[in-house]
Amino acid sequence: MLERFRSRRNADDPALLKQQAERKAISDARDIRNAERQAAREAQAAQAIAEKAAAKQEKIALAAAQAAEAAAAARRAAALPAEQKAARDARYAARKARQR
Repeated sequence: MLERFRSRRNADDPALLKQQAERKAISDARDIRNAERQAAREAQAAQAIAEKAAAKQEKIALAAAQAAEAAAAARRAAALPAEQKAARDARYAARKARQR
């Protein structure tokens, strides 16, 4: 058992230090890639939220335009009988004027 302990590499061994440095570099690179992926996911999520908000605003604007058009149509529909009555009265008055 003592031989196994003594046969272990020394902490100052250049090969061991190089291996540890390589492992650390790989780990750091992995952390950087993970951070980049997370940032990309967050940016994509923010973009999706912005697109949803824009679509919602567009929907609201469309609904407002439709409501305004409906109100204008209602005003025209309400004014139509009065215009028709005025035209009919004018024709009646013209006919009476011609008879005299």
